[in-house]
Amino acid sequence: MATSFSQLKRSGTSNLDVLTKELNKLQGNQQQSNKDDRFWQPEVDKVGNGYAVIRFLPAPQGEDVPFVRIWDHAFQGPGGWYIEKSLTTLGEKDPLSEYNSQLWNSGVDSNKDLVRKQKRRLYFVSNIYVVSDPSNPENEGKVFLYRYGKKIFDKLNEAMNPAFQDETPVNPFDFWEGADFKLKIRKVEGYRNYDKSEFSDKSVLVQDDEKLEEIWKTQYSLQEFIDPSQFKSYSELKARLEKALALGGGAAAASAIATAADDNVPWNEPEQAAAPSMPEAKQPAQEEDDDDSLSFFEKLAKED
Repeated sequence: MATSFSQLKRSGTSNLDVLTKELNKLQGNQQQSNKDDRFWQPEVDKVGNGYAVIRFLPAPQGEDVPFVRIWDHAFQGPGGWYIEKSLTTLGEKDPLSEYNSQLWNSGVDSNKDLVRKQKRRLYFVSNIYVVSDPSNPENEGKVFLYRYGKKIFDKLNEAMNPAFQDETPVNPFDFWEGADFKLKIRKVEGYRNYDKSEFSDKSVLVQDDEKLEEIWKTQYSLQEFIDPSQFKSYSELKARLEKALALGGGAAAASAIATAADDNVPWNEPEQAAAPSMPEAKQPAQEEDDDDSLSFFEKLAKED
């Protein structure tokens, strides 16, 4: 701490060192605060391979379903990033889904390419018990939340609803009649691929019911992730969208969004069929191409 001007002048370099250390400390604290330690993520090696064994757990205490389904958007437009949960998760209208349906309905190939870049992403959240985690053995025997995509959800669905008569349905979320899930990760065409993942034979998770009850009581709430308080309002999302896409207040696209929101005009009205030309948007790499949202936009485009 400088007590005179001359001391302040001489302390320029040392002050920089102190400030740098403080900034690094703040950034480290920020990164730590942004990390949710309740979630488990499998690790992969340098070539993108990974392996772990997990057990999907039943619905947590006081809840009915062992998973929640969430739609979101994450892409970079000319005005910045747009990373937001979609209101379609709650069965409500969402400004970006409406705007994407307008683009899709325009019939312009470049607009359809833009929809593909800023489409909805689907993921699920469940409680899991880590049976084996070779990369992080300290996780074994603990309960975590796990975020996963449609391909893993399809494997859960296939276990519950097998396609062939010689296969017995299994409830993968059951303590006693469920099965361990062998998570096998490969890197295919730049994306994480889970096709080789599979369920083991049906088995009880732990023989001791008291231990099972303890595991059940340590599970995390899933309903909090789809509570309306966790979503921005339609108007807030519309403002965020206009900023990310660099749509000025008088821009045609912004006007189209406002018209649909305020007047409930379908996106495929003739006067709105030609969507504005937008700069190319970027989006982060995804773990897997597990999104069926393009069919969602096609469906919206056909609605009157």
